[in-house]
Order: sequence, then structure tokens, then C-alpha cells
Amino acid sequence: MKIAFLLFPDFTALDFVGPYEVLSRIPGAELTFVGKETGPVRSDTGFLGLSIDATLEEVSDPDVVLVGGGHGNRPLLRDDEVIEWLRGADEKTRWTTSVCTGALVLGAAGMLEGKRATTHWAYYDALRAYGAEPVAERWVIDGKYVTAAGVAAGIDMALALTAEAYGEDVAKAIQLGIEYDPDPPFDSGSPKKATPELVELVRQVEGGGAAESAG
Repeated sequence: MKIAFLLFPDFTALDFVGPYEVLSRIPGAELTFVGKETGPVRSDTGFLGLSIDATLEEVSDPDVVLVGGGHGNRPLLRDDEVIEWLRGADEKTRWTTSVCTGALVLGAAGMLEGKRATTHWAYYDALRAYGAEPVAERWVIDGKYVTAAGVAAGIDMALALTAEAYGEDVAKAIQLGIEYDPDPPFDSGSPKKATPELVELVRQVEGGGAAESAG
């Protein structure tokens, strides 16, 4: 299985690294970080760097495409080169996937029209603007399109995708291998569980980006 991660400057690290830790353990999987230009790019915090190893032109027929989030993907919403590459790759993929606000890029490419999909909870309206039906779930599978909620949900999505492709035993073995057994110290990981004050604080932080994305 050839898996292409669409990478860009100012990416959110866990959007990529989380699914990478799962998908890289699929037997025979080939993972490539693809982007407009090869070379290192840094995360949206500036502390972590990953390398784009192949240009868009060099990756034309992936089995899986994954688009992550981060403030750096906002320019991609209006980037004809990236959108056309994504559409071309989508014609050949078995699955086209996203994590967090990566769903907005799929939406900008016209792939989520009328589809159930998810993204970070603060960006549901931005996703709806592209004709998708936002769903408050950790991951959503609608046909070949597999979308994950915010950031950490990319791990869940990657495990679900692995189960779809290779069966639950393979997915469960990978989950055990990476010891993914969440037991966080706080139960405030979704707006349904967090206090209204905390939800509003995070919404204010994320809100400007959401408005920008929808625009």
C-alpha cells in the first residue's frame, strides 16, 4: 500500500505523526511525505521539523492520501496546484483521508459535497461551507473518504482505516504494539465534556482560523 502524506509548512505535528505511527506498521506499507517542494518544513509551533521527500509531480498514484491540519494548510484551500494534484490522486486512491482541518482541504477540492465528515469541533461551520455534513465523531467513513476529528483523533482514524484494509487483528496488533490505551488525567477532551468556560476559551483561540478557513 502506497500512502502519501500531504505535508506543508506550519503543520500540526500529531496530525501526521500519530497516523504515521500506525500506518507505518502495516506490513509492506510505503509511506511518502509529499509537498510542493522537497526539504524540511517545521510544525506550527516551530519546534519540530519533518522532511518533504517527494514533489507532487513525483507521486501520482497513491493508494491512500492523508491531509493533516495546522495553520499552514489554509493557503492550500486556494492553491490550484495542490487542489489539482489532490483531485488527480483521488481518482486513483482506495481511500482519501484527513485529520483535523485537513478536511477543509478535501472540502476545497470538492470531495466532501454531501458527505458525512468530521474535523476539529471549532471548524464545523467552515466544513459545512464546503457542502459537507459535519458529524461529532472521532472518525467518519463515508465511501472512500475517511475523516478524523481534531489532532489526536488521527490515531483512531488510522487504526480504523487499518482495520478496513487488513482486518481487525492487524489493527489490534498495531494498537497493542504502540500501547495505545488512552487514560488521560482529565476528561475534558471534547466540548461535550469540558466546562463551558473552557470551551469558550478554546473557541476564541481557534475561532479566528475557523473564520479565515470558511472565507
